Amino acid sequence: MQFGIFTVGDVTPDPTTGRTPTEGERIKAMVAIARKAEEVGLDVFATGEHHNPPFVPSSPTTMLGYIAARTERIVLSTSTTLITTNDPVKIAEDFAMLQHLADGRVDLMMGRGNTGPVYPWFGQDIRKGIDLAIENYALLRRLWREDVVDWQGTFRTPLQGFTSTPRPLDGVPPFVWHGSIRSPEIAEQAAFYGDGFFHNNIFWPADHTRRMVELYRARYAHYGHGTPEQAIVGLGGQVFMRRNSQDAVREFRPYFDNAPVYGHGPSLEDFTEQTPLTVGSPQQVIEKTLAFREYAGDYQRQLFLMDHAGLPLKTVLEQLDLLGEEVVPVLREEFAKGRPAAVPQAPTHQSLLAAARGGARKEADKEVVA
Repeated sequence: MQFGIFTVGDVTPDPTTGRTPTEGERIKAMVAIARKAEEVGLDVFATGEHHNPPFVPSSPTTMLGYIAARTERIVLSTSTTLITTNDPVKIAEDFAMLQHLADGRVDLMMGRGNTGPVYPWFGQDIRKGIDLAIENYALLRRLWREDVVDWQGTFRTPLQGFTSTPRPLDGVPPFVWHGSIRSPEIAEQAAFYGDGFFHNNIFWPADHTRRMVELYRARYAHYGHGTPEQAIVGLGGQVFMRRNSQDAVREFRPYFDNAPVYGHGPSLEDFTEQTPLTVGSPQQVIEKTLAFREYAGDYQRQLFLMDHAGLPLKTVLEQLDLLGEEVVPVLREEFAKGRPAAVPQAPTHQSLLAAARGGARKEADKEVVA
């Protein structure tokens, strides 16, 4: 099972000081956070993609390429790649390039995006969001798996004899997660292709997450990829920790109360009771995260949101120390207990390459027998 963090890259005033970091400071902070994540033993760093203030990560592959040169082990991912407003040709080329630069330590998470004005900025209509996601991803898969592509669709110009370059590393495309908070169509899309399904899991109650994950698992099996338990599931989560839970609540409250997304809404106490947000001690984070398995089953990837709402870099790095030293080692041990042998591990470039080579050998053996 993989553990990591994801960032949305918001530039938010610190409500305790009134200071807003510059865009440059926030970008450099995200790099520092990624490097710290590797240092404390996490498996994944993921960045969002946004094209509107107050967010800065408009070019995820640029950031991840920079981080790749400064890390050695951690998997570099997106927590959103906008399949709706990005050209699938550019996605195919950018992430194949990143694959080569990072020696395969790359995957990505497709998302539609929930910021309405972004669609017309890139010549698209938000009312066509689902159709765009379906058509663009179908083309992206072909671009990664076929050396020469002829294609015609609704939302972009046709392709004739087109080859995307560079080709995926070792002939193996990056693993794809489909991220969604509320759209069953995206769970269906992930299941159809046998890809991963990532439920953001930071705003909604457990019953909603359960329904989305169960739908994906059932449809994954329906399309013949394996049993429901073998489907590839990832979850998000939000945490803020101090060794003393009262200190955590007192310190985080002004950030929660003024956060752009949920500030001035439900109380911190109501939000922690009704959603996966955990504000407290490392032990409380462990207990609540382990409970995710009760409604999501045995899953493959857990990412935490930790650097939002104006939290200063120093505080975030302290959070990562607690996560890496006191929380994740326990989660690894506990999640491994009783995990059925048939439940797969999180896909990596190495495991996908081994599977591809194994499949090629089987086909060769069939030809010899024939």
